[in-house]
Amino acid sequence: MFQALADGNRRAMIKRLTSGPATVSELAAEVGITLAATVQHLQLLQASELVRTEKIGRVRTCQLDPAGLRSAEEWLHHQRTTWERRLDRLGGVLDDQ
Repeated sequence: MFQALADGNRRAMIKRLTSGPATVSELAAEVGITLAATVQHLQLLQASELVRTEKIGRVRTCQLDPAGLRSAEEWLHHQRTTWERRLDRLGGVLDDQ
């Protein structure tokens, strides 16, 4: 998931999708890359469960997948909590000296 978010184009797509669903063509135009490159980026975002797509006729529409974003949020929350505890213990040790 974080590998998927490491790329600036994919982050731009995620940012755009926070405003609502968009077609692949709309995402390509906004990010300024080819349709083929957009599809490749979307495949990685889908594999990471950050984005869902639906094809109706010839148009593929993309939207954020809240479950994938929640998973990232939970992991980050756990990491933050762990490091806050560690830093609090370090502060306690330094205060005692």
